[in-house]
Formats: sequence, C-alpha cells, structure tokens
Amino acid sequence: MGIFSFLKGQFVEVIEWTEEEDGDSIVHRFPAYDNAIKMGAQLTVRESQAAIFVNEGQIADVFGPGRYELSTQNMPLLTALKSWKFAFNSPFKADVYFVKTTNITDQKWGTTNPVIMRDKEFGVVRARGFGNYSFKIKDPAIFMKEIFGTQKEFNPEQISGLFKTIIVSGLSDLLAESGIPIIELASHYDELSVRASERILHHFETIGLVLTGFIIENISLPEEVEQMIDRKSSMNIAGNLDSYMKYQTAESIREAANNPASGLAGAGAGLGAGMAMGQMMNQMISHPTPEPQVAAATPAPVVPAAAPSGAAPRFCSQCGAALEVNAKFCSGCGTKL
Repeated sequence: MGIFSFLKGQFVEVIEWTEEEDGDSIVHRFPAYDNAIKMGAQLTVRESQAAIFVNEGQIADVFGPGRYELSTQNMPLLTALKSWKFAFNSPFKADVYFVKTTNITDQKWGTTNPVIMRDKEFGVVRARGFGNYSFKIKDPAIFMKEIFGTQKEFNPEQISGLFKTIIVSGLSDLLAESGIPIIELASHYDELSVRASERILHHFETIGLVLTGFIIENISLPEEVEQMIDRKSSMNIAGNLDSYMKYQTAESIREAANNPASGLAGAGAGLGAGMAMGQMMNQMISHPTPEPQVAAATPAPVVPAAAPSGAAPRFCSQCGAALEVNAKFCSGCGTKL
C-alpha cells in the first residue's frame, strides 16, 4: 500500500452518532481523525438529532434529520468561510457536533433556600417547593453559542443549576403576586404550574431551548406554621362537640369490635363517661355559666324610738302607724299631730 492510499484511508467517510454510546449526553462531538473529512463523505442525522459543523470555533452549517453527501452545494456557510472554489474536492478540517432534539424529561427542581411569602392569616412565612420539568433543544445553533461552547460532551446536569435559579425566581414572584392563602396552595398546584411555565418560558427560549413541561409537586411550610394549622383545625372540630362525640362513639365501637378480648362492657363504660363529659363541655361552650352578681343592699327598716319608761305608746289616728315620743308629724301619712 502506497503512502497516498494510507492517507486516503484515514479520511472520515461516514459521520453519524448512535446515542447509546454516550448515555444521557445531549451534545456529542464526533471523533474525526485529525478533523480530516473527505469531501463526499456520508452524513447521517437521525430524527432525534441535529448536526452542526464548526470551523475554527465559528458555527457554520446546521443539518436536520436526513442523509447527506457532503459537498460545497449543501455546505454553503462552510464553503464561504473557507473560501472554497466551486467543485472543491479535497479533504477538509472541521468540528462536527451532534445535538439531541428529543424531549428531556424528569428533570428535578427544588428551592435551595426558603421562599419568603406573606399570608393574610399567618403573616410572613417561609415556604419550600419542589417538582420536575422537561425541555428540549429548539435551536441547536443558539444553544451551542450561548451554553455549550466547544466541549466534547454535554448533559442536562451541567445546566440544572441555571434552570433551578430561573424556576425558583419565577415561582417566588408568582407566589407573592397570587395572593392565595397558604392553607389553600395544594388545591392550586395545577394553576400555579401553568402560570409559572408561562412566566419562565422566555428564559429558556433565549438560550435555544423550549420548556415542554413544568409541575409543582409540593409546597411545604415550616413546622411551626403546620402546628398552627393543626391547632386551628382542632379548634374547628371542637366547635361542634356533638358531631365530634358522634365520631368518637363510632370509633370506639369499631375499636371494640376489632378487639374482642377487651370486651364491650369496658368499652361501653368508657364510652358512657366520655359522652357525659362531652355533653358537659358542649353545654359549657354553648351556654356559659353567668358570673355571680352581688345583690343590691336593702336598707334596714326604721325602728321608732322606744317610749320612755311608764309612758304609753303613741299611734297615728289616721293610719295607725307607731309614733316617736316627740314626733309632731306622722312618719307614715304625714298627718300633723
């Protein structure tokens, strides 16, 4: 074999990427031997891929799914960058990158630090949230220019930190503006997910991506706030002791039925005492005992002075009331004596 035949055998004639080779990678640099590609080489781009040719760090031609025979006709930008003349047929050097364009799913997000939000009932509280999202590369050239650069390989974990920052920032503003009470957040997860997706979508588009899904799985509250909610729930239950005691009665009967060894007699005795106490508490709440009132003092009756010793008692001739010794008017009817 001559030297020219050997060199000809080293030129790349088939360019393709089987994604199984790199696992979770979303960008793969084709391992060209000394970057020498034969003019007329076969380029295969699968349905889930795009191929980008880079000349000395500058993005040139981008190929979508299909099979191509490389020539100056289907590489216009690279032809212009290298100043090739028409019908150029010599091997050339270029970097070839394959980009995965399928949906990248099950990407996790979560709040590293609590999100501070204001609630009408509990005041300022700190909340944490987590969930998942999915995306795909919409514009391979922009993605490579803004994020990927010229690395050999690239996977979603390398930009997960950026995505989490974008998501948490958008979600924090959304929660602050929504005005939804914290005890009702769980019933608004779907609505908040849609609104958060719309809010952060443009951040993905600026780097050549599209956000295809966003889900809020949970928004958790501090332990002390959860305890306050539990106490409030307990107070609401105790507000209707009659319903509460009916519930307790049913629970006691069920437990006694599931535990025959304890006997229904003991359960009945405890149940009766519990019901009596519940009724007492219900009456106390519904009809509180009035505070004792101090009765107004009744003035003592006036007792006429006793007549001197040996003197006969005097009585009013008009009303018959007893008279004092030296009285000039009757204290009962006012008659002048």
